[in-house]
Amino acid sequence: MQKLLRSALLLAAAGFFCLSPLAAQLTLKVNSIPFNTPPGANIHAVGTFNNWNPGDPAMILAPNGSGQYSITVNPPAGEVKFKFTRGNWDMVEGDANGNYLPDRVLNYNGQPTTVNLSILSWEDLSGGGNPNSTAADNVFVIDDNFYIPQLNRERRVWIYLPPDYQTTTKKYPVLYMHDAQNLFDVTTGAFGEWEVDETLNELFQQGDYGCIVVGIDNGGIDRLDEYSPWFNSDYNEGGDGAAYVNFIVNTLKPHIDSLYRTFPGRLTTGIMGSSMGGLISMYALSERQDVFSKAGIFSSAFWFAGSNPANHVATHPKQGDVRVYFLAGGDEPDYVEQDMLEVANAMNTAGFSNSEKFVHVPSDGQHSEWFWAREFPDAYVWLFQGAVTSVSWPKSGGEPLEIFPNPSSTWVRFSGVKTGERIQFQILGADGKIWRDSTVTGGDPLWTGDMPNGFYVVKMKRKTGKWYSAKLVKQ
Repeated sequence: MQKLLRSALLLAAAGFFCLSPLAAQLTLKVNSIPFNTPPGANIHAVGTFNNWNPGDPAMILAPNGSGQYSITVNPPAGEVKFKFTRGNWDMVEGDANGNYLPDRVLNYNGQPTTVNLSILSWEDLSGGGNPNSTAADNVFVIDDNFYIPQLNRERRVWIYLPPDYQTTTKKYPVLYMHDAQNLFDVTTGAFGEWEVDETLNELFQQGDYGCIVVGIDNGGIDRLDEYSPWFNSDYNEGGDGAAYVNFIVNTLKPHIDSLYRTFPGRLTTGIMGSSMGGLISMYALSERQDVFSKAGIFSSAFWFAGSNPANHVATHPKQGDVRVYFLAGGDEPDYVEQDMLEVANAMNTAGFSNSEKFVHVPSDGQHSEWFWAREFPDAYVWLFQGAVTSVSWPKSGGEPLEIFPNPSSTWVRFSGVKTGERIQFQILGADGKIWRDSTVTGGDPLWTGDMPNGFYVVKMKRKTGKWYSAKLVKQ
């Protein structure tokens, strides 16, 4: 029962659901399809009976002749939700006007049953592009097939640009988010959307500085693999999470920083997700503190990886200031909150303070997009409040720089330095002794292992500009 409850948690974010061994036969018979269905196209049934996999080859409807199709599935008795696609969520059925069609719902009695149905339209073939999209005008698809070399896969990647991006020369913090199908557009979100674009546009009108959001589609059947660095033998899934994070850090982020006006440093870079997306976001923050300083952890499926998430956090000591927003719903199973608190407590073991985390458990919260959409504004504001003004030196508008980690033990880096950029620096002891007087390129490390413990002054200067100082603690 516990495992079934845990599996059900994934339904809201990506549609993963366990099949029951006690199942009868339900035949879905399609009596008509849209006139503009491409010749030879496969029609797939997708729903709670197949983990919501839109391209499942076992779920292709068989032609019966005269334009009719059918398939027999074996769900357990109870509520069955499903839709039809032509192989992926970009080619999903719509209503009579080509608009978004909510999930079909059947109350199945467990007996052999045939249901007669019609497919009224395909959203992608309803008059060019997607006229029914709810995405704001400042949301764009960077690439429908962005290559992931670390996994030899491709994925759609979205970007949200602040309302003043085209009319100013400002640079912006960046938030990386998972399950992008559900972030901006109800027509691509099988379970609703977070309304990230509407929320950020409204906050901007209220005076928010602005933030770029990069959304990465989940990989459907690869989602559990990519969103957990640890393999789960019960589900036979997981284990690709480290490679997925490496993709974000080493491939996607450099691409974004090279094409868009970003503040690339860790103090202005965040990561956020829900369910399995929360699991991989916490891993990314803990593992790559040199890249991320902010994380939104919503209804995280920490249970999928057992004790590994908490152990990982506890054994990766603090290397710089962070902000982590933990969220769970009161209507979610108790272990969601319990696992979340275990990970939050592990942050203290790693040396983080209570002020660096925020834990919120609304009593009515559920494992659902509507809940995450409602809570997103408060999480974003808490995570990014003061992010730009706290690190923007020099005051004339240059890139923010940070000495990382600080306190340090054997090495430091300048976070926020672009690849190939040279920084001139000096490290001076409290007695005025010069310990270092040199230059560094990009994010190359600086050895500090021979320096005694204590306080130091670091003077930094770009190729053109004035000297600026910061304090470094060696311990």
